[in-house]
Amino acid sequence: MSSKFDATPSPAAARRNSTARSQALFERALDVMPGGSTRATIFFHPHPPYAAHGQGSRIVDVDGNAILDFTNNFFSAIHGHANPATVAAVAETAARGISFGLPTEIEVDLAEHICARSPVFETIRFSNSGSEAVVSAIKAARAFTGRPAIAKIEGAYHGNYDHVEVSLDSAPANWGEAAPAGIKYARGTPDAVLGDTVVIPFNDPEAAIRLLEAHGSRLSSLLFDPLPSRVGLVPASPEFVTAIRETTRRLGIVLIVDEIVCFRLSHAGAHPLFDLEPDLVTLGKVIGGGLPIGAVTGRRDIMAMFDARPGKPAVPHGGTFTANPVTMAAGLASLRQLDHAAYDHLNGLGERLRQGLTTAFAQAGIPAQVTGMGSLFRVHPHARAVSDYRSGFPTADEKALQGRLHTWLVEQGYLLTPNQSGALSTPMTAADIDGLVDVMVEGFGWAARERAAA
Repeated sequence: MSSKFDATPSPAAARRNSTARSQALFERALDVMPGGSTRATIFFHPHPPYAAHGQGSRIVDVDGNAILDFTNNFFSAIHGHANPATVAAVAETAARGISFGLPTEIEVDLAEHICARSPVFETIRFSNSGSEAVVSAIKAARAFTGRPAIAKIEGAYHGNYDHVEVSLDSAPANWGEAAPAGIKYARGTPDAVLGDTVVIPFNDPEAAIRLLEAHGSRLSSLLFDPLPSRVGLVPASPEFVTAIRETTRRLGIVLIVDEIVCFRLSHAGAHPLFDLEPDLVTLGKVIGGGLPIGAVTGRRDIMAMFDARPGKPAVPHGGTFTANPVTMAAGLASLRQLDHAAYDHLNGLGERLRQGLTTAFAQAGIPAQVTGMGSLFRVHPHARAVSDYRSGFPTADEKALQGRLHTWLVEQGYLLTPNQSGALSTPMTAADIDGLVDVMVEGFGWAARERAAA
């Protein structure tokens, strides 16, 4: 592994030879899409490479450049790209019909498979995205408790619903002191949304108890990710978990554990690793085998809010493409391969990556660190201890460094998120992990030289 902070690029680095076709596609897209993109999450300057095809852990873009993919479509493609068993299941199912205005056997198969993974998963309801699953869970909690408001963690991402976007990207100038301030994310968000959303600092048990008690009579639910990526990909402390579980139970607040990302941590998901007893759990990403999916699962009495047998359910929920057989088949094929051995492989690679980066940063004198668990990781361009959203919040210089690093990594053929977060896939190898360690160290040296020359 590289050990010099000012190391020059390895001759073997897979530098991108051309971006002409991607640039041309982006210019076409500008005419028909706002900003040239349908997903804000995939845009970066000057434009992203356009994918042509993928296989395993690699993508090839339209200019023929090979990319080692550590985003895996934002942590969803846990078996990488074009997984043979999943592709075969999709083709076989699609040949019999892509979607119907009727239920199918395969949705029962997938429901049974997921529910068998944890005793917490008593019944399940599918949707078409993680965002939709979160909205459904909140609606069920409101119906069950008769209360309007929700609580969420400062900085945590839970999809594109107004209430869960509150304080998603607050900054030192507006994030509040005694308690986190409710900050709008999208322009035009109604003021009433802020009044119905209580924001709680992560990993602060005393503040969590105080805020939940102050608003408990109107709180339907607390939305909680025990390893929130936007907060810094640091785990919830045992003391924090105990505080929120005991307080929500005492106050009759539904605890919704968001495992849309962190379900990939173990065969049963994240909650057993944190000794959590959720009332509801939201799922998505890896349970769909690469196709759009979401799900809410949990306590039978709360899930009964969706039951249509008595007539109009307490929470009506449909969706033209919900539980379509192609997605169900892809999800089942993917999860059947995601056995204990697969988790051992993924988690072993994740530990190798985090240890490798930690050692390399120390040897090279780079003020950086890596956080995460299992097959999830995030590189922080500073050495401050990260325990919550505020301690991990990058300064202006650190944010600029993240941008330079992202540019470097893409040019070397490595795709991470713009803030250097990533997730591993089962086709990855130890050599892939070691390659990222080397190129990350080289990238810090390159970024430092770029800044000095600016």
